[in-house]
Amino acid sequence: MPKDQAIKRVLVIGSGPIVIGQAAEFDYSGTQACLALKEEGCEVILINNNPATIMTDPDIADTVYFEPMTASSIEKIIEKEKPDGLLPTVGGQTGLNLALELDEKGVLDRFGVKLLGTSAASIKKGEDREQFRKLMHDMKEPVPESMIVNDVAQGADFAKEIGYPIIIRPAYTLGGKGGGIARTEKELEQMLLHGLEASPIHQCLVEKSIAGFKEVEYEVMRDAAGTSVTICNMENFDPVGIHTGDSIVVAPSQTLTDKEYHMLRQSALRIIGELGIIGGCNIQFALDPESKQYFVIEVNPRVSRSSALASKATGYPIARIAAKLALGFTLNELKNPLTETTYASFEPALDYVAVKFPRWPFDKFKDLDRLLGTKMKATGEVMSLSRNMEAGFLKALDSLELDTIGAFSPEIAQQTDEELVQLIKHADDRRFFAIAESMRRGSTLEDIHSMTKIDRYFLAVVQSIIKMELEMNSSSVIEKEQLARWKEKGFSDPSIALWADCQENEVRELRRKWGIEAVYKIVDTCAAEFEARTNYFYSAYFGEQELIPEKSGAKRVLIIGSGPNRIGQGIEFDYSAVHGIKALKKMGCEAIMINSNPETVSTDYELADRLYFEPLTFEYVMNVIEHEQADAVIVQYGGQTAINLAEKLEEAGVTLLGTDHQTLFKLEDRDAFYQLLDECGIPHVKGSSALTAEEAEAAAKEIGFPILLRPSYVIGGKGMVVAENEEQLKALLLKAGPDVFPVLVDHYTEGNEAELDLVSDGKNVWIPLIIEHVERAGVHSGDSMAILPAQSYSVKQIQTLKDYAFLIALSLGYKGIMNIQFIIEGEQIYVLEVNPRASRTAPVVSKVVQSSLIEAATKALLGGELIDQSHDAAFTAVKFPVFSTHALHDQKLDLGPEMKSTGEGMCIGKSLEEALNKVFDDGKEKNLLTDAQTLSQEQLKSCVLYSPNGNESARKTALAYGQRVLTEKETYLAYIKGKAAASAGPIPIQSRKEVGACTP
Repeated sequence: MPKDQAIKRVLVIGSGPIVIGQAAEFDYSGTQACLALKEEGCEVILINNNPATIMTDPDIADTVYFEPMTASSIEKIIEKEKPDGLLPTVGGQTGLNLALELDEKGVLDRFGVKLLGTSAASIKKGEDREQFRKLMHDMKEPVPESMIVNDVAQGADFAKEIGYPIIIRPAYTLGGKGGGIARTEKELEQMLLHGLEASPIHQCLVEKSIAGFKEVEYEVMRDAAGTSVTICNMENFDPVGIHTGDSIVVAPSQTLTDKEYHMLRQSALRIIGELGIIGGCNIQFALDPESKQYFVIEVNPRVSRSSALASKATGYPIARIAAKLALGFTLNELKNPLTETTYASFEPALDYVAVKFPRWPFDKFKDLDRLLGTKMKATGEVMSLSRNMEAGFLKALDSLELDTIGAFSPEIAQQTDEELVQLIKHADDRRFFAIAESMRRGSTLEDIHSMTKIDRYFLAVVQSIIKMELEMNSSSVIEKEQLARWKEKGFSDPSIALWADCQENEVRELRRKWGIEAVYKIVDTCAAEFEARTNYFYSAYFGEQELIPEKSGAKRVLIIGSGPNRIGQGIEFDYSAVHGIKALKKMGCEAIMINSNPETVSTDYELADRLYFEPLTFEYVMNVIEHEQADAVIVQYGGQTAINLAEKLEEAGVTLLGTDHQTLFKLEDRDAFYQLLDECGIPHVKGSSALTAEEAEAAAKEIGFPILLRPSYVIGGKGMVVAENEEQLKALLLKAGPDVFPVLVDHYTEGNEAELDLVSDGKNVWIPLIIEHVERAGVHSGDSMAILPAQSYSVKQIQTLKDYAFLIALSLGYKGIMNIQFIIEGEQIYVLEVNPRASRTAPVVSKVVQSSLIEAATKALLGGELIDQSHDAAFTAVKFPVFSTHALHDQKLDLGPEMKSTGEGMCIGKSLEEALNKVFDDGKEKNLLTDAQTLSQEQLKSCVLYSPNGNESARKTALAYGQRVLTEKETYLAYIKGKAAASAGPIPIQSRKEVGACTP
C-alpha cells in the first residue's frame, strides 16, 4: 500500500519538557519520525517547547514552534499552517492527550486534519480503562479482577470485596502518575484522591494486586493492511509491582519457555489487531510462574520508553518505521536501514543480550521515599549489550556512574544483616546491591527468591558473579585462564583489582601481556543471517573480531557522550554530542560516538560513522580509542561524565581537543582559579578550598558567613549547600562525612545571577548573548527561570560581562565552548564559576540566536578560525524549569544551590511580556490571581521572577505546583489578566546556515 498522496503537510506534537516518566526517549522517537516524514516528501511542522532537544532543531522539522503545549495553542498553529495530517504518537502521553482533546473539540474536523496512524477510537480503547477492560473481556483475554471508579467510595467498597493489596491505575497518565499499591483502606483513599486528580477524565482502575508475577513486555508493530510483527520482548528482572521504568529489564526474555513466549506473543498480536493500532505499541503482561496463567496489564497505543529501548536493543528503528506506516506504507514495503536487504516485516533476531538498569534521583533528594512501586521514580537509564547475562549485568552496573564497583556497593557493605533483609524485602534503588551483598555473606538463592519472587535464573546469575568475586579474592596469583574467564563474564579492570587486591593498571598490563583484548561485535537485527551494513557495535572479551576499521585518510575523532540522564545532566548534553558528530562529519572527519544511554539521539546508529554502546569508564573508552586508532578525543560535549575522564586519558597519551587536564585544574581548583582571576584583574567572591572539616571551619571564619560549600568536579550543583552560621556548617559537615572533601568554601552573596556561553578559537571569541536569571543568586541556574537575551542589565554591565569572558578565554588560550556564571550585586560584578565544556544552556542559546554554538566550537577545536560575524536574537525567550512533582510529590522542593528540576521548557515572543504570557498559559480557564492569593507567604518567598515593568521591588514570586511561577505583585497580576500587549500569535523559528563570532 503506497503513501497517502493527500498528506503533504504534517503537524507533529512533541512531548514537551522532560519529566520523570516522559524523558529523552521521546526526543529520539520524535527526531526519527520527523526525519522519516521528510524522507517521504512531507513538509513537517513541529510543536514542542523543549529547547534542549535535537527534535526542536530547525533542520529536523521544516517549521518549529516553541509554544505552550495546550490544545488552544495547537489550534492556532493548525489554523495558521493548515496541515493535512496530525501525528501525535511520538509525543508520549502529552501528544496523545492533546490529540484526543483536539479531536473531541472538533478542531481536526473543522480544519480537515487527518489523525495519522492510530485512530482516536483506537487510542481511547487503549487508554480508557473502562473501554480497554471491556475489549479484553470481549476478546477473552484475561485481566486482573478490577473495577473502574470515579470516586473514592466506589474504590473502597470494591477493595473490601476482593481484599488487599490493591493497585490503582489512573487513566491517560504517564509513568504511573497518581497510582500505586495500597495495602490498607487509608492508603487506598489517599491514592485514589491523587489518582482521580491526576487522570484527565477523573477515572481510575482499581485492580486486585498480582504483585510477584513475572512481568513481560512485547513491542509490536502493525500496518494498515493488518500485518503485525513482534520487534522485541523484554523481561523484567523485578516481578510485577515495580514500574517497568524502575525495573531492571532484559531483552530478549531469558526465563520463558518456548510455549510461554509464543502464548504471550500471540496474545500481543491479537490485541494490537483488535485495537486497530497503526505503528508501534507496547503491551505488558503478568505471568504466574507456577500456573502459567497470564494477565494483560496495560497497553500503550504509541511509541514509548520501551520503544526506544527496544530500538537500541535490536537495531530496529521503531519510530522511523511507525511514522511511515502512519503515511499508509505497509511493513513489507519498507526496508530496514541496518541491513538494506531485509524488510520491516522481518522480525529481529538477537545473538546477544541487552540489559537496562534505571538511574534514580535519590542522590539529589536525600529525604525522598526510595521504595519502588507502580509509580515511576527513575530519571534515566543505561543499557548494556553483551554475550552472556553476567556481563550484561556488570556492564550495565559499570555504566550507572555510581559510587560502586561492579556489583559491590561500599554503602551497602556497611549494612547489618537485618538491614540487608529489609532492603531486599522492600525494594528500592539499592536492592540489586543488597542481594549481591547478602549472597557474599552466605544467603542462598532460595533465601532471596522467597523474599523477592525474582526468578531463580536471574538470582543464579548474581550468584555466579559473587562466586567469581570470591575466587578472585582467594587467588594468590592471577592465572591467564582465570583472567580470560573473568573478563568474558564482564568483570571490569577496577572490579578485578578490587577483589584480587591489586592495582587497575596491573590488571590492564596482564591483559595486554596475555593478549586478552576486547573484540567488537555487530548489532545487525538479524543475528548475521543476512549481510548487514551497520555501524553499531559493542564489546566482548571473547569470540572473533567483527569490526576492523579501514583507514580512510580522514581524521578520526571520538566524542564521549554523557551517559544516563539524571538531574543536572540531561539531554542538553546529548544535544551537544549530536551536533558535535554532525559538525565533524561536515568537516570531513570520521566521527565516532561512545555512549551508554538507550534513550538518546546520540545513540542513533545512523548518526555517527561508528557507534559504540559501552560504559563510559576509562577501560571501555580507552579500548575504543585504541581499537579505532583515534587521532583525537572531545570531552567538552559529554558533561561532567566526559570531563572526569580527561586526566586519565591524557596520562595514557590520548590527544584531547580543547579541554585538557591543565585547564581543568586551573578552573576547578579554587586557589588556582582565584589566582587566574586575580591575574586577569577580575573580581571574585572570597573563597578557598579545604581538605578537612577543621580547614573548612577555619576558612568560613576568615571569609565570613553565610558561606557556600561545594565539592569539586560536580555537575548540577550536587552536594552544594549554604551555611548561615558556624552551627549550621558543623552540622552539614558532620552529615556529609569525610567523603565530601576536598570542598570549596566561598562567601555567599545574594545578588542577581547572569551567565553566558562563548566559543573561542584561542584568539577570537563569540558571545552570542547574555542570559539573565530571574531567581536570586543561590538558586541553581538549572532551577531558575531565565530570559534570553538579558533585558534589565545596562549597556555597561553587559560590556563588563563580555570583557571578563574575553579575558578568561584568551588568557587560557582556550578553544571550544565555555560557560561562565556571574553574580551582579549593584555595580559590582563577580565571576562565580567557569565550566570548560558545553553546559545545559548551549542548546537554548543556539535556538535563540538560530545558530549552532557546537558547530562553531567544533570548528575551533579542529583548528579553524571563527568567522567575524555575530547573530542577534530574533525574539525574546523565557526558559522555565519543570519539576517532576507528580513522581516526587512527597519531597519538599526547596530551591537552592543543588539542582532539583528534571527538565525545562521555553516560550518565545516578540517581547518579554508576550513570551511570559505563553509560559504561564496552561490551557486551562483558571484565574491566576486567585491562585496566587491562595499561596502561603512561605511559598511566595520560594523563588524570584523578573517583573515586566522593570521594578526591582517586584522580584518576589511563588513556585506553584512545581511547574508554574506566579507573582504576588499587582503590576504582574494585572498583566497576567490580560492588560499587557496582545500576543502576535504562534512564532515559527528557522535555521541560519552560518555560524559566526565576534572578536574582542
